[in-house]
Parts: sequence; C-alpha cells; structure tokens
Amino acid sequence: MANKQRFVALLAILSLVTAACGSSATPAPGQSAQPEVTAAAPSTGVAPSAAADVTSYPRNETLYTSGKQYGAPSTWNPLDPNAAMGTVGLQYETLFLYDPLKDTFTPWLADSGTWTDPNTYTIKVRQGVKWSDGQDFTADDVAFTIGLATSIKALGSNLSDFGTTATAPDASTVVVKFTKPAYQEWSTWTYNSPIVPKHIWDSKANEDILKVTNENGVGTGPYMYKTHADDRMVWVKNDNWWGIAAGHPVTPKYIVDIVNGANSTALGMVLQGGLDLSNNFLPGVAELVNRGYVQTYFPTAPYMLSANTAWLVPNTKKAPLNDPQFRIAIADSINVGDVISKDYGGIVAASNPTGLLPSWDKYVDKSVVAQLGPKFDVAKAKSVLAAAGYKAGSDGFVTNKDGSPIKLTISVPTGWSDWEVARDIIISSLKAVGINAESKALDYNGVVAARNGGDFDLIINNDVQLGNTPWNYYDYIFHMPLQTGAAKNRNFESYENPTAWALVQQLDKTPVTDVTTMQSITSQLQKIQLTDEPIIPMWYNGLWSQVSNAVWTNWPSSADTSNHYLPSTWTGYWQMGAVMMLTQLKLAPTQ
Repeated sequence: MANKQRFVALLAILSLVTAACGSSATPAPGQSAQPEVTAAAPSTGVAPSAAADVTSYPRNETLYTSGKQYGAPSTWNPLDPNAAMGTVGLQYETLFLYDPLKDTFTPWLADSGTWTDPNTYTIKVRQGVKWSDGQDFTADDVAFTIGLATSIKALGSNLSDFGTTATAPDASTVVVKFTKPAYQEWSTWTYNSPIVPKHIWDSKANEDILKVTNENGVGTGPYMYKTHADDRMVWVKNDNWWGIAAGHPVTPKYIVDIVNGANSTALGMVLQGGLDLSNNFLPGVAELVNRGYVQTYFPTAPYMLSANTAWLVPNTKKAPLNDPQFRIAIADSINVGDVISKDYGGIVAASNPTGLLPSWDKYVDKSVVAQLGPKFDVAKAKSVLAAAGYKAGSDGFVTNKDGSPIKLTISVPTGWSDWEVARDIIISSLKAVGINAESKALDYNGVVAARNGGDFDLIINNDVQLGNTPWNYYDYIFHMPLQTGAAKNRNFESYENPTAWALVQQLDKTPVTDVTTMQSITSQLQKIQLTDEPIIPMWYNGLWSQVSNAVWTNWPSSADTSNHYLPSTWTGYWQMGAVMMLTQLKLAPTQ
C-alpha cells in the first residue's frame, strides 16, 4: 500500500511540474525520498524499431542518460557536429580537456602543447595510447587530423585561414606552423576537435567525408560503440582505455542514452529511477529538489550552472530597430525578473548586461557596466524614447519619427514553451513603455529561415555556449562581413561596426595567456555594445541537469566536498570535463 501511495504522490508532483513543460532550446536528497527503482530498462514511450536494442543491461552497471539526442542516432562520424551522443568525448578524444569552472586546460591525448615561438605550436602526444582496434596512437594521427581541418572545405574549419601546416618529426611530436596565428581560435580547437586514426580515415579524406556514418568506429576513448536503436544509443566500456592506467577509470560499464521524446516523459523516468541523468529542460524542478526526488548542481536557486546567454536580437536593418536609442529603450523596458520568476521558477539567473557568462566574469569591465548597462526602468525607457523623437500616438503607442505607426513582431520556435512565455513577458514589457509588439508564430525551421534571411523584427537566440574565451561571443555579435543565406551563423542582427570588428580580430590574435590585453580589448567592445545594444542580453539559459541518487551517487554539485565537473551529455561538454564525472560516480548503497 505504501508503494502505491508513493507512486500516486509522484504522479501528482509530475502533473504539477509538467504543466509548464514543453520542448526547449535547452545536497543529496535523503534516501527515504528516493523513488522505487525498477530493474527493467527504461522506456521513452517511443515505439522501438525492428532493430531496437531489447537487451536488459544490469542496472548496477548501467548509466541511463537523456537530453542530447532529440532524434534517432544516425551518424557516428566524429567530424560531424550532429554525431550521436558521446561520439566525441566517449569514443573519440581531443588533445586537451578544458574546465570552464576552473579555467584550466588538462592534457588529454596531448602530454603538452607549447607556443615555442609566435608562429609555432609544438605538441607532445601521450605515449602508450592505443586505438580500439589495437593499433598505436601516434603523432601522425594528430598531424593528419589537423591536415583534414585545413584541406577539406566540407568540414567548415578556418584553420587554413591561419596558414596552418602540421608535421610529425617523430612518433611523439607534432609541430604546427602558422603564418597568421589566431591564438583564441586555436585554443578552442585543441579541446573541441577530435583526433581520428589516420589508418582508418586516410582513405575517406575527401569532400564527401561527412557522408561517412562510421558506425562502430575506432577511437581512443573510454567507451566503444555497442549498439543503437531509434530510441537509444548504447556505449560499452573500453577495458583497454589508456585512462585506466593514468588513474581515471570510468565507473559504469554501459551508458544507455535515451532519445528524448518529450520532457514530461524524461521527468517521469527520473522520478521512477529509470533515468539517472536528465539534461532536458524541466521547468518546476525546484519543487522536486525541495522534496528530495532529484538533485541539481546548486541546492537552491538558480539550481543550474549557466550554459549560454539568451538574447533578444533586433533586426538592425529595419526602422526603428536601426536606431541605437530605440534599442536602448527596449533594453530598459524588459522585465527580466518576471522571466526568471514567472517563466523559469528561479532555475535561471539574470544575465550580466554584457551577456558574458559567469565563467568569463574576469573580462567584464564593471565600471563600463555601471555607467552604460541597461536596467529595468519603465520611466527611463519612456524618457529615452521621447528624447529620441518617438512620440505617443492616439492609441498610446509611440510612432516612428515621421508619425507612421510602429508594430513589431517577436518570434520564437513554436513549442519551446519557456521561450514562448518569455516572449509574452517581453511583449507586455514593451507595451508598458508604449512600444506596440505582438507574437509572430513560426516553427523552428521558420525561425531559422527568417533569422538567416533577415525577415524578422525581434527573435530570441542563444547560440554561444560555454568555452575558454569570450572571443567567440564577440565574433558572434560583431562578425563582418555580414553572412547571408543558410551559411549564416552569427551577427543575425546585421550590425555593422568596423571598429568593433577590428577589435574582435585583435582579440583573436592575442594569446590566451595575455589576460590583461584581452581585458583591455573586451572593455572597448563592451563600451560599443552597451552604447549601441546590437543585441540585448536577458538571462542565462541553464545547463539543465537533474540527477537521481537511486542507483548512482557522487554526482557533481556545488558542495565543497563534491566534485565540480559538468553534469552534461550535450555535444561539446564531455571534453569540458564531463567525462571526468564518469570517474567519480559510485553505486548507491542499495545497489
């Protein structure tokens, strides 16, 4: 009877929490509060294909995850950004790991990497590493991989723009030469780009390289491909992984990543012990933390680490959004506090006015922010509009300077419920200062098409993720020349400022160890940004992560006694230290 009452209570909580759920961009509880654990493999409610993996993996050897994969895994090509969860990080590895919380690089497939002169970067590769087919990993593999990035246009790398060449004078050394070194971009390459085996990929090195699906590929990492189905990806531990001898043994034998059919389904699986780690957006999760059903990185608000910044992006090619004063009025009008409390229930934090993530705080010029940063102030926003010549018409809404009406539209992908609520709060904020705005419904593909084609007034976007340098952030805002069409991936606001772009390029050419120069450049960029508001930072989207302690414990958390790795399966996060989370997991006492 107790178990039945417990399950009914869980369903009641689930119904309350998931009432707000929808698709989205993005201290341990007491044992008595844990849901009953079932031994069966979890189900997502997705009907398995004929090739579905129906194996029941031992529960005390298996880590169940969800959150990265929103569709059936279809490629395991490590050079493809759409590769299945874990392809890079679990199977294929990078030269370094980067920890954004500590701002430190850890040698991984490299033993070291050193700028031996301003144009030469020398890599010493780790010895004793073998590919999963038993062949030795050598410097030739690293030099070959760098060569792929410089020679194959389909990969979209810009290493060739730096005049990059790589040679392996011996089995343990790679010498990378640049004629135009971009230190910031190269630093991100060293922990974001996987190394592939030359003896496998040499024959695939052509412009069709991304068509290779690479099922059951050969990597150096802690896990190997086992199987997959439409609703899951299964990895199995590589018992010959070099990290074991190096003191980093991973704990789970199997990792089963479940395709996320719906966030409410994922939450139900966490509550019932079927998922150990959910990286899905689950609004209302604070209630579950308070009741001890799940654990998050922080035990109280904002609960989640910050993963990226959500901006309101104006189309600066359209009047009146082409007027910096009008954009400043918008920035002053937005009630971000309502977004945080009423939309997210406190699981996100307000953005710094610069939009720089907390891990980049040392690059924030606080004096510039104090002088120029916007603050939610209805009276100030109205004053800015009036001073700039935007007068209220008979309907109470401001008009263009020529007296013509203003009616702006805001679009977010249909079904992204958190952003839809935020959109409506922004519309209310704008109307409160006299700016007429309404929603324009578009599905995800419609938003992308409008964004890339410049056919929008205002959108919400959050493309820049955690990383080691704010260079990518400023390249996103100020990139020139303007891109067009499907290839457009930054400066969606179409803002053109040659001075800012020159500063971004100067930042790229600054060594990452020269923090003082980086701070000087970013300060100048912040003055331009906060004076013109080409994009308007609002809040930090969370690194969504909810864990159950029913089967596995010792998850990363903010507690002093805990490990502080990133608890995420998202693309790019394994090599930002999340792989080390797997070395810290322990079985719950009941297992």
